[in-house]
Amino acid sequence: MAASDLQDVVWQKSRYSNSQGSCVEFAKLPGGGVAVRNSRFPDGPALIYTPAEIEALLLGAKDGEFDHLVRG
Repeated sequence: MAASDLQDVVWQKSRYSNSQGSCVEFAKLPGGGVAVRNSRFPDGPALIYTPAEIEALLLGAKDGEFDHLVRG
């Protein structure tokens, strides 16, 4: 779905986002889902996830499961 089709949602990015605009933004949807978009392309595609999918992602990130993706 195009992110521009999502009306009346509030996009949020992490305070850890870098100054070059390489950010992922999240928005809670009225039906309970969560939309994710690339901040460099705010009118580009948005992926929609269930709350359970986002919870699994966040728990995995907090637990360090994805650290190998950004560290040598």
